[in-house]
Amino acid sequence: MMMKMLEAGGIEPLTDRVRTADEDNPLGYYEIERIKGLAKQEDRSWLADARGKAIKAISYLLKSLPSNLDYRVIFMNRHLDEILASQSKMLERNGRPTDSSQDQKMRTLYQKHLADIKGWLGEQPNFRVLQIEYPGVVASPLVEARRISQFLGLSLDTGAMASVVEDRLYRNRRG
Repeated sequence: MMMKMLEAGGIEPLTDRVRTADEDNPLGYYEIERIKGLAKQEDRSWLADARGKAIKAISYLLKSLPSNLDYRVIFMNRHLDEILASQSKMLERNGRPTDSSQDQKMRTLYQKHLADIKGWLGEQPNFRVLQIEYPGVVASPLVEARRISQFLGLSLDTGAMASVVEDRLYRNRRG
C-alpha cells in the first residue's frame, strides 16, 4: 500500500517486477529482489543510484544499509496479530503448513526485534524516521498522505496518494 501511495504521489518506486501480483497482494509487491540479499552483499553501490526513489525493505535489513548514505524511512506499523494472520494465510495458500502454537514465540521475537530496530534507528544520524500506523492510513488516507509529503519535504500529490488506499485489501484486521 505505501509503495503504491508513494508512486501515486510522484515518487518512482525501485522495483524489478519479479514478484508479480497474486492472491496475497493483488496490486503487486513493489519489491526489488536484490534488496533481500543486502546483508550479504559486498557491493551495495547500487543503492546510491536509487537516490530519490522509493525502496521497499523489511525492518530486518535496515541495519545492512550503508552508513555513508542518508535515509528517510517510512516505518509501517501493524498489530502483530494481523501480521501473524497474514503470514499464516500466505503460507497456507502456498501449501506450507503453519503451526499456530508458534505464534506466541514469533510474537515475542518480533516484539524484541521491533524494540531493537526502533532504538537503533533513533541513534542513527543518517536516518530520519516517520512512524505510520497501517490502520490509520486506511482510516484517514489523506491525513497520512499529507504527513508523508511533509516528512519527505516534497510536494507530493496527496490526493492521488489517498485515492489508491483500498479498504477492501485490509483483510486481516484485528478483532
